[in-house]
Amino acid sequence: MTEANTRKGIAFMIAATMIFSLQDALSRHLGETNNVFVIVMIRYWVFAAFVVAFAMRSSGGLRRMLRPRYPLIQGLRGVLLVAEICIMVVAFVKLGLVATHAVFTCFPLLVAALSGPILGEYVGWRRWLAVAVGCVGVFVILQPGAGVLSVWSVLPFAAALMFALYGLLTRFVAAEDGAEVSFFWAGIAGAAAITVLGLWFWQPLSAGSAPWMALLACSGILGHWCMIRAYDFAEASEIQPFSFLQLVWVTIIGVAFLGEALTPNIVIGAFIVVAAGLFTLWRAEKKGEEPTPVTRP
Repeated sequence: MTEANTRKGIAFMIAATMIFSLQDALSRHLGETNNVFVIVMIRYWVFAAFVVAFAMRSSGGLRRMLRPRYPLIQGLRGVLLVAEICIMVVAFVKLGLVATHAVFTCFPLLVAALSGPILGEYVGWRRWLAVAVGCVGVFVILQPGAGVLSVWSVLPFAAALMFALYGLLTRFVAAEDGAEVSFFWAGIAGAAAITVLGLWFWQPLSAGSAPWMALLACSGILGHWCMIRAYDFAEASEIQPFSFLQLVWVTIIGVAFLGEALTPNIVIGAFIVVAAGLFTLWRAEKKGEEPTPVTRP
């Protein structure tokens, strides 16, 4: 990779994080007056159409995509991702964008902690220390009386755990199925799962929601295109740290446009969690481990 290509990859990753942050804000807005399953279902229908179009243009076409080496794991990945997105949308409504993302940012630490029992990787004391430090950061965010700690606080934790498992399973199937196959199944399996729930709990969109729903769907396509281009231009290890900028954009949107509060405990706690997460990424790269997805679509 040339230096110019790396810069392009970083630029596309930054653009992807900005677009996904906008998506989260739109999801929160729509989730306040609509059924979450219906919102995610419509979003996933567009996502599924995108991955099918992407697959048809790739080497081997749909035939290769429909014959994964690990079909059950690929299906589980798709279900985990769509469940994580549903939980996050509920958390956006109940906790707000800033608080939800501040807690969710701990998922790279969960990846580090679970890579041993799930993938059989060795996790040294340095990364275990980073996990412990990250836990301290989460406790700082959720300190009693800060306005974040509530029964809903379990939601971003659950979403972070699901996304960590999704990332580890992606790493597990990567050697045989490849990124394109995994991307295809994340969209198709997720769309199939959420369609069952979305149709069961079907409710018409509230008045005035259709344009926002269209913007949410279109931004999803643009965000995924930017992320794909980012990995086309640069190595994953070079652009992964920039995925943490999503917390910055979410904070700006939440505070400036949604009236959310940015309390000192959230700032300090998020800084601790992000620093610990960056350290785990650095240690994984140094040990030559396969990269794990760190940007949630």
